[in-house]
Amino acid sequence: MILTISTTARPATDLGYLLHKHPDRVQEFTQSCGVARVFYPEANENRCTVALLLDVDAIRLARTSGRSADYALGQYVNDRPYAVSSLLSVALADVFRTARAGRCPLKPELAATPIPLEISLPALPCRGGPELAEQLFTPLGWTVEARPVPLDDAFPEWGDSRYVRLTLRGDIRLADALNHLYVLLPVLDDAKHYWVASDEVDKLIRAGGSWLAEHPERTLITRRYLRHQSALTRSAFERLAELGDDVAERLEPPVDEEPGSDAAVAAETVAAPPLNLLRREAVLGALGELEARTVIDLGCGSGQLVSALLDDPRFTEIAGVDVSTRALTIAARRLRLDRMPERRRERLQLFQAALTYTDHRFAGYDAAVLMEVIEHIDPPRLTALEQVIFGAARPGHVIVTTPNSEYNVRYADLVGMRHRDHRFEWSRAEFRSWAGNVCQVHGYSADFRPVGEDDSEVGSPTQMAVFARAGGSDA
Repeated sequence: MILTISTTARPATDLGYLLHKHPDRVQEFTQSCGVARVFYPEANENRCTVALLLDVDAIRLARTSGRSADYALGQYVNDRPYAVSSLLSVALADVFRTARAGRCPLKPELAATPIPLEISLPALPCRGGPELAEQLFTPLGWTVEARPVPLDDAFPEWGDSRYVRLTLRGDIRLADALNHLYVLLPVLDDAKHYWVASDEVDKLIRAGGSWLAEHPERTLITRRYLRHQSALTRSAFERLAELGDDVAERLEPPVDEEPGSDAAVAAETVAAPPLNLLRREAVLGALGELEARTVIDLGCGSGQLVSALLDDPRFTEIAGVDVSTRALTIAARRLRLDRMPERRRERLQLFQAALTYTDHRFAGYDAAVLMEVIEHIDPPRLTALEQVIFGAARPGHVIVTTPNSEYNVRYADLVGMRHRDHRFEWSRAEFRSWAGNVCQVHGYSADFRPVGEDDSEVGSPTQMAVFARAGGSDA
């Protein structure tokens, strides 16, 4: 089975830097099912193409696979050596591990930038047909060309097979493109060659955390990726709800069960208010106590807090700020900005800005909100953010929420931090120490509050600090 990735971003040979694979060499990587080879069919200034070829040893695969076959000779007679499957997904994750993480010390700016990409998969099992491939990849920014493969060209009356020739084109960051493929290839096939255990939840969240929660087919993706195991699916939904304000709240509910059954109890657990909703309610409650009228949401993401603020007439002026133009586009769509009534629109301002650079537009608000934002800032840049918000903008109040790392032990499937983009996660003592230093340097006081279940041993899942400027809003 083979996968090719091409780019025309000049110089196109920089693709080798992003993938950490030199265009002049063929490299081999041993896999449990065979050998993966990486080579470049073309590499020049104008166009560069890398190929990942997985040579599957059917006998080795049969000996190492724990998955039962669908028929007597299924272990030895199957499409795995020829059609794209989870085998290629696993090989891609292994061979391009550093590229998937978005790391490229020699070209860091290029690694963070969308580039024109074309991805080709000549034989992809697609349970759902070409339409499903479009439904899964189009929302991620791809132009999708999915052509069904006929069962036999000599007998067109036999119709089409369940395979498609898939071509994806778009201006996408390479790391994002690789993570799209890693998650969605086995989803389209609706099969995996290995046993799916609880660690698959963590793999899904790490690879899809930046896009899965907003995907319109997130429920189908989650269920298929986890092989329709209901316990793992519920765990993944709960983890998605932990990722922050960008997570949609309405995941597809589970199938109705008999009252009192174990499944019904689990369903009630899933139906409990997700942490991102509790967090937003806590922030809105704090803003109400402070009698703030003008609020700026710093790191507004997809605009869920902004939407809630607009729904409350007490807030007369609202601003949403994010460094990501894509996030602001999603926010505008969520808020229906193009159809918003004029009086409501007059209260709102959305704009792009970095929180580590002084911006006069941040100033003049009663309160500023940093909800699940600071943990996405590199620690050496936190001082710059503090100076911008507490030193230059100086709102009367600042509300900050951030994960409580002590609570992470309560997540059975969590390995490492809650989100792959988190630069750190603080304990309660570390958060209080940081806040105390901010107060001392910039003349604020801080009130600390739990958000979510307040566990007697490890505290609440989210911790919140409400900063008040010395002298009040008139200082």
